[in-house]
Amino acid sequence: MDTPLVLLDVDGVLNPLQRSPGYQRYRASPNGVVYRLLLNPAHGPLLTGLAADMGAEIVWATYWTDAANDWIGPRVGLPQLRHVPIPPHDPEFSLGAWKARHVAAWVGARPFVWLEDEPDVPEVLAEDSGLGPYLIVPVDPLHGLTETHVAQARTWLEQLTGDHG
Repeated sequence: MDTPLVLLDVDGVLNPLQRSPGYQRYRASPNGVVYRLLLNPAHGPLLTGLAADMGAEIVWATYWTDAANDWIGPRVGLPQLRHVPIPPHDPEFSLGAWKARHVAAWVGARPFVWLEDEPDVPEVLAEDSGLGPYLIVPVDPLHGLTETHVAQARTWLEQLTGDHG
């Protein structure tokens, strides 16, 4: 079996709309555009622990693409990660649909769990018959990633490796 992927979004997942305990404020300016960030340094160890325990690889699946390695990863405790190459958004599609199309093409038949807040991603992925097993863990963009989301990913990955291991 291919190494399962843990696909990780930034805005709405690691960078929620509302500040909660444990989050710190940052500013980032990739490509000269200034963004307000709310990031939780506990997320990196939580996610790297999941990946290590499950034999999975964490990959950025975000419009931040490789800029997430410079602006997000170091602030939450994640190492340099590969990223899904997502081109600038085509306004003909919703944000989630555009991203999901490119993620599906990049992932192919590899198993993956995706921590994502865009509500139309599951519908778009369901239309792609070439995908392998996957789970979308929906994250509320107001509150962002929680331990419950990571536990859902862990349970699915345990079942995946148990079924195919």
